[in-house]
Amino acid sequence: MRTLLLTVLLALSLPSLAAPAPFFLWQSKVDGHLTCAQVSPGEGWIRFTGPFRDAGCRVAHDAPVRSR
Repeated sequence: MRTLLLTVLLALSLPSLAAPAPFFLWQSKVDGHLTCAQVSPGEGWIRFTGPFRDAGCRVAHDAPVRSR
């Protein structure tokens, strides 16, 4: 019974440790176009820079979080 309870408690606590995936700036191998995404847009793209915290690839991932 203890093992089951411990397993359930651990399983319920794992989502609280999850963090959003970072964004990266990807560059097209064909024409140099840049796009911001969490995962590669496909074969013809290389990771240009990152990681970023926002979907616009403007806030560095390690930048301090602003509190209000």
